[in-house]
Amino acid sequence: MINVAKKKLFICITKSNWGGAQKYVFDIATSTPRDQFDTTVLLGGNGDLKRKLDEAGVKTILLENSQRDINTKKEFGLLFELIKIFKKEKPDIIHLNSSKMGFTGAIAGRIAGIKKIIFTAHGWAFNENRNFFSKCFFRILHNLTIMLCDNTIAVSEITKNQIGKMFRKKIVVIRNGLRETELKDRDTAQKFLSEKILQQNYKAEKVLAEKTTWIGTLSELHTTKGLNYAIEAISKIQSNVIFVVMGEGEKRKELEEQAVKLGAGNKVFLIGHIDCASTYLKAFDIITLSSITEALPYMLLEAGYASLPIVASNVGGIPEIIENQKTGMLVSPRNSEEIKSAIEYLIKKPEKARFFGDSLKAKISKDFTQKAMVEKTFALYRK
Repeated sequence: MINVAKKKLFICITKSNWGGAQKYVFDIATSTPRDQFDTTVLLGGNGDLKRKLDEAGVKTILLENSQRDINTKKEFGLLFELIKIFKKEKPDIIHLNSSKMGFTGAIAGRIAGIKKIIFTAHGWAFNENRNFFSKCFFRILHNLTIMLCDNTIAVSEITKNQIGKMFRKKIVVIRNGLRETELKDRDTAQKFLSEKILQQNYKAEKVLAEKTTWIGTLSELHTTKGLNYAIEAISKIQSNVIFVVMGEGEKRKELEEQAVKLGAGNKVFLIGHIDCASTYLKAFDIITLSSITEALPYMLLEAGYASLPIVASNVGGIPEIIENQKTGMLVSPRNSEEIKSAIEYLIKKPEKARFFGDSLKAKISKDFTQKAMVEKTFALYRK
């Protein structure tokens, strides 16, 4: 029997908070065949990704200079830090995630002589709410990243097509895939989330005791998630509803103030980060995703797996998951009136809501599996 030497794989990401890109890194890192790959994750911070990787027995290296915000001193610090690590550890493959890590890691990898460099585009920074010159800068940066890497993975077809034609030949589409998760039953999930809500607002006991439609989302509290439009929509709905947001971010205070200003303080609850939040999705009757830009959000896959009806923005890769009036409802981005109308439609048409949820689960189970995602990714590693 011939023993084949393991390949040393470094998976790199800017931050260790728990978002879509971090879930992707966790799934790839914990699925690599240990007889074929010696896997290490390089990351910034001591967030949930770091904790989960430690619990799973995956090696990690903390990057002192890795952060999301642009800081010239930190950018050069991260570049030299990566070059030093790559030259010392000599990985066979580096797999880069996030815009900043993609560009900086690709330069460091080339300087260090890494044989194979792969970049996963979880979305493009030029799609975010930026001024014209920033968008141009990031478009150039992304094009350079693709040029520097041997392969670029796009998580959706639209993500690939948003790049210029001359660069698309280096891009392969590998959609995000979902690992099967044990879901809490509705009563257990609602009881747990009700306790979180009451910790935040004891006056919510009355609305929770009534026959209430639970609307929810799992989202970071960032501008790109468009939560202000969802909150505005909720404030206009006359029937008994609550809107529960699981997630944390810098827009918390602004969103809380908006809810109070619109008279929805007893309808909207930002309950913060919840560990293993997707396991509580059965608590909800309807899920919303009001983003103004997305690539291919994990949250929709998780909600689909829970057979929930979804109201989502018609942006990015979302239509590759949600087919309007077949597996959910699509609305225009930045349009609170359409979000309101779609939610009210699902409340009034429970049979349609069930149909959308069941149809979406069938689609997720067939087309968005973790097994397919990791197998296609490992095939690139082996080339």
